[in-house]
Amino acid sequence: MALDKPNGTDPRFTEVLRTASRLLTFRATREEMLAFGPRHLVFGLIATWLVGIGRYWDHPSASAFQYAGLGSVAVSAALAVVLWVIVKPMRPAGTTFLNLWTFVTLCAPLAALYAIPVERFMPLRTAREVNAWFLAVVAAWRVALLVFYLRRLCRLTMFRSIVATLLPITAVVTTLAALNLERAVFDLMSGGGKRTANDDAYIIVVLLAFLSMYALPITGLSWLFIVSRESTAPRDPEPPGAPAPPKTFWEAVRNAFAMDEK
Repeated sequence: MALDKPNGTDPRFTEVLRTASRLLTFRATREEMLAFGPRHLVFGLIATWLVGIGRYWDHPSASAFQYAGLGSVAVSAALAVVLWVIVKPMRPAGTTFLNLWTFVTLCAPLAALYAIPVERFMPLRTAREVNAWFLAVVAAWRVALLVFYLRRLCRLTMFRSIVATLLPITAVVTTLAALNLERAVFDLMSGGGKRTANDDAYIIVVLLAFLSMYALPITGLSWLFIVSRESTAPRDPEPPGAPAPPKTFWEAVRNAFAMDEK
């Protein structure tokens, strides 16, 4: 039993940490991602919550909801829903909504860079540049991880993975830009405020909004083309030993707990 371990470390917790670290470094196997269970989701939600607290801990005008880190948890769930709506019609292999949400939360530790108060030990101009690089690195890393997940676990082609990755990004950014809420995009991604060390990062987000307006029609039409083909094409059989995709949300919940007990 775990209580007999000399160091008192729960091997199940160690396994979750190992899987999370392997995922963040693009080394997780398909079997490890298929085995995402409740412990992985709980760990990911805790990481998301702590990163959310760190993102706003020194923000002068954040709301109590943001200070509590609950905004990041809500965003992770909303992002998982958006991704599921886009990916599900592509008929991904072996994934579920809970598996996808777990993946999203396990990417949260990367955003710990946002919690570093660089403006406190650097000149403001340098801090702006550093925060801009933080934003670029974290965003690029997360995009690459999503492509990795879609390719390795969902077994989508590279083209479909890129479309499924870029469509939600361009759709959200373009919608907010159309509503004159570019600043909301920036605040969502990096916790920026009024005239702070994050101002250079805000310029990057505005540039992304401009590019997204042109990319959205391309990614949207590509997604419609893929979905139209999938609606008439027969699905490839799952490899031996792979779990059958659940038919309902509650079946996905039961499968997640059953898989975790193996």
